[in-house]
Amino acid sequence: MVTSQNVASNVWRDRPVLVTGATGLVGGWLTKRLLAVGADVVCLVRDWVPQSQAVLSGALERAKVVRGDISDRDKIERTLGEYEITTVFHLAAQAVVGVANRNPISTFESNIAGTWNVLEACRRSPLVKAVVVASSDKAYGSHEKLPYTEESPLTGRHPYDVSKSCADLIAQAYGATYELPVVITRCGNFYGGGDLHWNRIVPGTVRSVLRGQRPLIRSNGKFVRDYFYVEDGAAAYMLIAERLLDDSNKMLFGKAYNLSNEIAVTVSDLVSLILEKMNSGLLPDIRNEASNEIECQYLNAERARQELGWRPLFTLEEGLTETIHWYRQFFGRMDDDIAGGDFAEAHSRSRG
Repeated sequence: MVTSQNVASNVWRDRPVLVTGATGLVGGWLTKRLLAVGADVVCLVRDWVPQSQAVLSGALERAKVVRGDISDRDKIERTLGEYEITTVFHLAAQAVVGVANRNPISTFESNIAGTWNVLEACRRSPLVKAVVVASSDKAYGSHEKLPYTEESPLTGRHPYDVSKSCADLIAQAYGATYELPVVITRCGNFYGGGDLHWNRIVPGTVRSVLRGQRPLIRSNGKFVRDYFYVEDGAAAYMLIAERLLDDSNKMLFGKAYNLSNEIAVTVSDLVSLILEKMNSGLLPDIRNEASNEIECQYLNAERARQELGWRPLFTLEEGLTETIHWYRQFFGRMDDDIAGGDFAEAHSRSRG
């Protein structure tokens, strides 16, 4: 679904756009939306993920694909130059808190060094007119005063949070020091079809229900989060880029925006809502094993509403309905392939 929020003009038609992290959750939906409005999309892809939204939707078949990693600044610069990129969406990151706790160095290399590589390449590429960098609400760390506003200090303490705090500050520095046309987005916990990290609460719960298993809650269920539907994120990123491409909006350079439905939800309540929507009587298995995670966080998105004219397109319930539908289809295809003995062939087809 492409809405008037990001097709108000022909700004995207034939525009050369680079998306890093296109096989990730948000990147897949963003790539699909950009192609739908006629953008000339180039995707920097490290790993080929046959089950990703970008592959399953056919988006990567219609985009230009550069195989590489954001640790390779020369390749980023070559890509920006040879494809004459004017707009960059930097979404590539190690995005799982548990993985960051186990592997902090690779997380820092991806999320921090990867961000400065992309920004430095953009700084050295004169055609780049808009850069959107995906930060996170985790960049704020833990605060007693809630909800977070954009003026809340960035005080990450654990590996993932620190990586986002650092990348966020680096992006601000490039905007302030070099007048790089960059805006930072700080979103809540993304959810939606295409999230293949099964230890996350939404896809893990949906998969468990579809398999007739009790859904797992790693925490005590009382952690409070801000859940943000992936298609809302993709649409918002495009809106922000449009604002940057307006030459009169230099005031946006280096600025950060919270994006949120502004609803604080406990993990237990979210799981209950999913179970209700799926007509399931299963009871969650509450493990209380989470560690090094922020207990309570949610966002104030007034700045985005006032300065960008932004509004979410989906309520939490609407987003969950779309998400559950996506996974029903996904696992239905998987089950059909396995039952028909065509699992390997299906993967081969997905790879194009």
